[in-house]
Amino acid sequence: MERLRNFRKSELGFTLVELALVLVIIGLLITGVLKGEALIENAKVKKLVNQKESLVAAFYTFYDRFGQYPGDENLGTALAPIPTGDTHNGNVNGQIAGNETWWVFQDLVLAQIINGNYTGAANSCPNNPFGGTMIIQQYGALNANCVVNDAIPADVAQQLDSKYDDGVWNTGSIRANTAYTAQTAKTVYWRM
Repeated sequence: MERLRNFRKSELGFTLVELALVLVIIGLLITGVLKGEALIENAKVKKLVNQKESLVAAFYTFYDRFGQYPGDENLGTALAPIPTGDTHNGNVNGQIAGNETWWVFQDLVLAQIINGNYTGAANSCPNNPFGGTMIIQQYGALNANCVVNDAIPADVAQQLDSKYDDGVWNTGSIRANTAYTAQTAKTVYWRM
């Protein structure tokens, strides 16, 4: 006991004010990290929407120039000469299916509408901001060509559907492969 009396106040430990200040600083740091993650997520969502809109614009620009959809066009029936180097023939039925899915991007590059090194081979397509692929493909449930993105987090898929459509995973012009309540990554089909 005598020994404790010999210590000065400053040597006994932190005051309540000092502890409170440290806790406030830690709280601010955690809040900053969480806000930063939300900003990054929002930036990815915006980039995904912009990428989709750009792809749709490129798709219809090709149609305006050649009278047929990229990937689906046929060299012998196009209104204008198909871009130099195109060797694929689609079936000109207006539906992007099978290998036409991969030919879309090669056709857009050959027509100098988009940049990239898309060869027309399987999986030769752009990536979306969430690490999945972005393609154009006929989706039977909508009976329309759609921009298809895979590896989209469930909360992001629901956010897109709620903002641009009806918010229900299996109705409207934006659909997912499974319900949003399942927290697995989604494939999102967005009607063009």
